This record gives sequence, C-alpha cells and structure tokens, in this order.
Amino acid sequence: MTKTVVDCGNCGPDFHSIRQFVTSNFDAVVVQSHNAEETLELLRRRDVALVTVNRKLDRDYSDGMEVVKKIKADQEVGQVPVMLVTNYEEHQQAAMEAGCVRGFGKLALRDPGTVELLQPFLGSS
Repeated sequence: MTKTVVDCGNCGPDFHSIRQFVTSNFDAVVVQSHNAEETLELLRRRDVALVTVNRKLDRDYSDGMEVVKKIKADQEVGQVPVMLVTNYEEHQQAAMEAGCVRGFGKLALRDPGTVELLQPFLGSS
C-alpha cells in the first residue's frame, strides 16, 4: 500500500530532491506543506506515515521546531512520526527530545543509511 509523507518547509528544489529520494526507494507519495497549519490540516485529512520538517522553513525562515511542537501537542495527530531535516547533530538531538524520531540532513539523501532510517516508517508493512 502506498504511504504518504508530508514534507514541511522545504524550498522547491529541496522538496523535489526529498520527493525523488523517497519515491525511488519506497512505495510512497510526498506532499508539500509550508507551515504548521497546512501540515496539521493534511494530517487530519490523510493517512500519513511520516512528516519531515525542515529546520528552517523556506518561506519565512521560522524555526521548524515550532511546527514539530504543534504537531506533537495535537491530541488527534500527535502520534504520527516526525523527523527534522537538518545536517546538524545538535538540532537532531533537540528534535528527538521534543518527540521526533531521528531525522536526516539534505546532505545524506544519497546515503544508504538514510534508506535504513526511513525503512521502519515507509517500508512494506
């Protein structure tokens, strides 16, 4: 069954890179959102397997952790796995402390370890 990923806050080229990476390795579709409100709306309307949130949102450069906190605080959809997209380990640690699963950085999109990281969420069930 095709799984859905919501990718929040990435610019067009980065969104397309993430979408290409995900769809070439998994039976999944990737839907773009730009802020917490759009992301929460998608989570309520669709069965979402994973949310990826950019560390700094493309449109206004606001902190992606604010999106993470709003998702995790939502009683209805807060259990959906969320990953922070960042190359910085200290930001990954902060995200995991806020309830995220370990994410990946854009520099790791060609790394086989990133496929392994996504496997529990996007692999065949």
